[in-house]
Amino acid sequence: MLRPDVSCDPSGQSRSTRRDQQEVIERHTLSGLELLERYVKFVRERAEIEQNYSKQLRTLSKKYSRRGVREDQDTKPSNQQSFQEVLNQLNDYAAQREQLSENMTLNICVELSRHLLEMRQERKNHLCEVKRAQQNLESSFKLLEISKKRFEKEWREAEKANQQTERVQQEVSSTKADVEKAKQSAHLRMHIADECKNEYASQLQRYNQEQNNFYHSEIPSAYKKLQEMEERRIRLLADGYVQFSESEKNLLPNINQCLDAIISTGRNISEKQDTLALIEQYRSGAVPPADVEFEDYSQGVKPAASDNTITHLPKVRIKQLFHKKNKMTFPDKNTPSSLEDLSRLPPDQRRRRLQEKIDDIQKELQRETEQSDALMKMKGVYEQNSQLGDPSSLQPQITETAHNITRLRGELSKYQVQLAEAGGGTLQHDPSSSEYITVLSDPIVSLSENFYECEFDEDFDTDVPIGQCTALYDFDGGSEGAVSMRVGEQLSLMLEDQGDGWVRVQRASGDVGYVPASYIQII
Repeated sequence: MLRPDVSCDPSGQSRSTRRDQQEVIERHTLSGLELLERYVKFVRERAEIEQNYSKQLRTLSKKYSRRGVREDQDTKPSNQQSFQEVLNQLNDYAAQREQLSENMTLNICVELSRHLLEMRQERKNHLCEVKRAQQNLESSFKLLEISKKRFEKEWREAEKANQQTERVQQEVSSTKADVEKAKQSAHLRMHIADECKNEYASQLQRYNQEQNNFYHSEIPSAYKKLQEMEERRIRLLADGYVQFSESEKNLLPNINQCLDAIISTGRNISEKQDTLALIEQYRSGAVPPADVEFEDYSQGVKPAASDNTITHLPKVRIKQLFHKKNKMTFPDKNTPSSLEDLSRLPPDQRRRRLQEKIDDIQKELQRETEQSDALMKMKGVYEQNSQLGDPSSLQPQITETAHNITRLRGELSKYQVQLAEAGGGTLQHDPSSSEYITVLSDPIVSLSENFYECEFDEDFDTDVPIGQCTALYDFDGGSEGAVSMRVGEQLSLMLEDQGDGWVRVQRASGDVGYVPASYIQII
């Protein structure tokens, strides 16, 4: 009978090498995922830089942009308009940098972060599979060692029993019963040793099968999955490098378009046209004065007045406006106005622009008047039949329309007075208003004659309140010529309601404007 091999495990060195290789694989896959995570952080910081750059460009563009009426911007020289266009293109350029930041964040950071999380979990699962397979193999090897040691022990006991039987048989004093008893003991020990031998052989066969499955099936399969995961990670990282460049490359046409627009703007500037436009704008059109005549005082002759002598009218400021019928109407100096300053234009151009403004305001005033009449008719219908609608729902529109009509009438009268002063004809009566404007046929003579029909105040610089009032509701004063107020605020009443539903008040801060008459209570 063969004795079992009691030497150390021949695969011990192989297990040690296997553990070393597994640690190398774990470190390599971990470093790969850390590299992917570092790249995500790098792209995220780059996107933040682009975002901050975009904000700084927008702030810079807003800082140097001029705010004003679009019509005033159009009348500026081309070099000034071009600078505004440069700022606009810079704002568009900032929008492209902001778009680049968003593309990098969404297409690279978000996607790679999602894949990174999935691959971390996948790597953990594959390494757990390898560890479970190793633990199963090691457990099987421990069972093999136990069965091997038991077989070794029982085999030695069986040998001792055989030797004891031989000694008993050789002894003269031994009886037949002693010999038989020794033989039975040796036979029992040999039977137990045979059973341990069979168990050891079975366990050895099972371990060799598991070891073969471990090295040829389980480990290669797990490492194959790790290899595929590593290849996907490398491909994702490579695609991230490509997207990092393509994200900016795809926006280059739009960026170049903004830069080309700035170049085109600079090349389209005409210095000659700018200077000629400036000359045309400020050309007075006045005839140069005639030669000064010789005044011969020795003959007692007084020189005749020159044809170029200009009669200057006295400047008069009027306090109250639109007080009574058949009185001349002038704009209130405290009323907010959006009138365009046309005094810098030549006389002919100024009269033409004033006439255009008057025509536009008259058309708009006609539309507002028609809208007001329609709203009043609709309100009357609602009051007669409440099922058709709520009359109070029309009050905000009626109030706003009345305010617009008042504002347009004031602007119309101001432009008409300016037109008369510029010698552009007569002032006409506004049919939509209950007030009349004096007709001026001669701007030099008629003004001084009609001033006697106006109401003057001895103090031309300050307005005198005619009463006090309290605000019943909040009013934002967002309309032209209006002033804001808060509930409970004490106000000075400057002008009572003239039938249009608005009163003119002055706040404690000095702001003067119109508020709805129904929003205040006169003290």
